[in-house]
This record gives sequence, C-alpha cells and structure tokens, in this order.
Amino acid sequence: MSELDYLRLDGKALHYFLVVHEEGSVSRAAERLGTSQSAVSHTLDKLRDITGDALFVRAGRGIVPTSGALDLVEKARASLDSLRNLTVSGEFDPATAKQHFFIATNDYQRDFILPGLFKRVRSEASGLTFGVLPTYYTKLDILREDRCQLMIVPGPPEATDIIQRRLLTDQYVCYYDPSCRTAPSTSEEYLSAQHVSVMLSGYRPLPMDKTIDDMGLKRNIFLTLPNFSGVLDFIRGTDLVATLPSLMGVNNMRGLATHSLPFELPEMDIYMLWHERYQATPSHRWLRHILAQSCSGNA
Repeated sequence: MSELDYLRLDGKALHYFLVVHEEGSVSRAAERLGTSQSAVSHTLDKLRDITGDALFVRAGRGIVPTSGALDLVEKARASLDSLRNLTVSGEFDPATAKQHFFIATNDYQRDFILPGLFKRVRSEASGLTFGVLPTYYTKLDILREDRCQLMIVPGPPEATDIIQRRLLTDQYVCYYDPSCRTAPSTSEEYLSAQHVSVMLSGYRPLPMDKTIDDMGLKRNIFLTLPNFSGVLDFIRGTDLVATLPSLMGVNNMRGLATHSLPFELPEMDIYMLWHERYQATPSHRWLRHILAQSCSGNA
C-alpha cells in the first residue's frame, strides 16, 4: 500500500462505511442511503483497497466489523466532521438555504411542538426540509452517528459530547371523559378507576409510572398502549382515565376534561439535544433558535 493512498479517500467512502457499520448490513445500508447494494459494495471495496483491511466479515447470516474497522469508526467520524466544517460558511440566509434535517422525538412532543416549528420554518426558510424519526429511548448514538441533527426528549442526558437546552416544562394531570364519569378527585377514586397507560414501544413504562409505583400507589391498569396518539379514542365514551402531560390537552387529548392528581409528581422538563459538532453551525444555530422561540409561549 502506497503512503499516498490516503489521497484516494473521499467523504462518500467514509460515510458509506459508517452506515454499513451502524446498520450491520449492506442491504439495510443501501436502503438507508437510497442507493443499490452493488454501489455500497463497490465503495467498500475501494476503502478495503486503500486500508488493506477486510473491514467486514461474514458471521452467520450477517456481517461483523473487523478490529481494523472498529479502529476506523471514530477516525472516520472525525474526518467527516472536518470535511463538513470545510463546507460551512459563516453566514446562513434562511431565504435561500437548501438543507435537510432529521429530528427525533416521540409522538407527544412531535404533535405538540413540531407543527408550530414547521409553520415558522416554512414562512422564513422554505428551502429547508425535514424528516421526523421516532425515539422510544434517549438513544444518543443517533446524534453521534449524525442520523438525526436534533432530538427532543424529557429529561437531560449525562453526556459530555451532547449539548442540551430546556424548551418547556409540563406537569401531569388526570384525563377523563366528563360525559361518562366525574373527576377522580380523591386518592381512593383515582386508584379504584381503571387506567390507560403508555409503555413506549410496548414495554418501556414512562418515568412517571415508576415514580407512582415507588410511592407505593397501585393503580388498576386496564390497558397499555405503545404510544400517546391512540389514548384519546380509548378514553372517550368510557369511564377510563389516564395520567399524562397536561400539554397533550392541546391536541392528542382534546375534548377530554382534566383534573389535578391527588398526589404530587415532579414536573417534566422537555429538552432539545444536539451533538457538539453542530454547536457553531449557522443553519443549526438558526433552527435551534426558532425551535426555542416556538416553545417559549409554553415554557
């Protein structure tokens, strides 16, 4: 291998390599990249030739990275960040900008926060486009791997490379259909009622549920759902109740009545998160500013 082989490297090859590593599959990487498997394989072959390493080897029905590939991962990410910085100008003009952002959030924050953000963006930066990704966990790797550029989550993470800013604070209330029942205003009425609860992805309880359990309060859970969006339809026309964030009353739970809980729960802070690579990027700074402004009336 020539000592000048590094001059044959390009950002596309490093990007394809990282996506294959993240997906653990050439076919899934090709689907994510919007290209063919042969194009991904050809690009990997080029990188193999330059590095002198197989990069990925067969393991059962899948592939696994070699030790050389594992050593290359962080170097490739750092190199791509450096290349990205070369193309970033010091100015950002919303009126002429063309850029695509991915935002990861759950359906509660998606439905409450993003419509206002996108309305503002479309009026000021019509060339920006977006993809919204579901997030059932605070999976910070999707920020580190640049699979999304912003994440909206409850509670701040502990990570030195992830930057955070609080967007708003919410509190929990009890939702019910006033045409079918009275408000569960006492602890006895609340605990004896049948509840609808949300377990994200079908198995992860909300932090609020753990807090209630830790208080020694045992609710009568009739139904668990994998997301927030369907709760309204199961409560409306019944005597079921649900304990959820108060801001859901703006859209997801519109038409139901609310009552304060017969005990105190900690407030819930909602944060936006981003990787440090975008801290000084003008377009990203602009988007963060607009997002914070769109939430300021609810903070």
